[in-house]
Amino acid sequence: MAETGFAGIGFVGLGNMGRPMAANIIATGASLLVNDRDAGAVAALVAQGAEDAGSLKALCARAETVFLSLPTPEVVLAVGREIASHPGVVARVVDLSTTGPKAEMDLAEVLAASGIALIDSPVSGGVAGAKKGALALMAAGPSPHFERVEPLLLALGKVIRVANEPGKAQVMKLINNICSAASLAITSEAMVMGAKAGLDADVMIEVLNAGSGRTSASTDKIPRFVLPRGFDFGFAIALSLKDIRLALEEAERLGCQMLVGNAVRTLFSITKAQLGPDADMTEIIRPLEAWAGTELRGKAAG
Repeated sequence: MAETGFAGIGFVGLGNMGRPMAANIIATGASLLVNDRDAGAVAALVAQGAEDAGSLKALCARAETVFLSLPTPEVVLAVGREIASHPGVVARVVDLSTTGPKAEMDLAEVLAASGIALIDSPVSGGVAGAKKGALALMAAGPSPHFERVEPLLLALGKVIRVANEPGKAQVMKLINNICSAASLAITSEAMVMGAKAGLDADVMIEVLNAGSGRTSASTDKIPRFVLPRGFDFGFAIALSLKDIRLALEEAERLGCQMLVGNAVRTLFSITKAQLGPDADMTEIIRPLEAWAGTELRGKAAG
């Protein structure tokens, strides 16, 4: 029994986001069972105090609450079906992934058939936020189960409950992500324009952040990951493009136009085609630089 009072907690998916989130749950004093196809990721969490479940089935036999942090809707649904096929003692699943509302509602239906509740709780804040326990969590799910897991969610960051029905938090996450992607796209375009005109990159950032052009791109992504030329924000262009696609699909389903959103998808698609799916999302500035024949470089980059 963990010090938090939980009968058993499992965590599936120990990637760039999942690993630090799992570590923050361990830091609460909880006993955590982990499962991932990457043996190295599992070993890293075991070194921090987790226990290797050995398999998803074995994890379900001991975990009342199972967290998921997985890369795509297809993987989330596959794991959800596997949990539902041998539910063990699982009472609830907390999905921290970004799947889109349709896949999340499908997951809720799959789990409900085995008597398992779903808490839909995608996160925002990137790898840095995950490491600091400073994520924004959008949560939707039935009250008794939400209240049961809220203390653990608070270990990951700020929790904002948006609805009771799974799927609604996914809509909120897609809204957040397409706004974030759009701010990165337009700020990258504008900064390249300024560089071409001969303006200093660091000075441009200072002006934007002192004025009405301030965004998460100007305060964080560009000064920390673009100007030093590290491009190591930690979120792959393919995953970012997946989130943009899901947002545009949901907008279309709702009958909402997204003219800017479609333009953002074009730039991210070009970057993926040129640099590959594993390129960092901050590298969307590279095609813009190539077209302009200039490079955005801060003083720290030399």
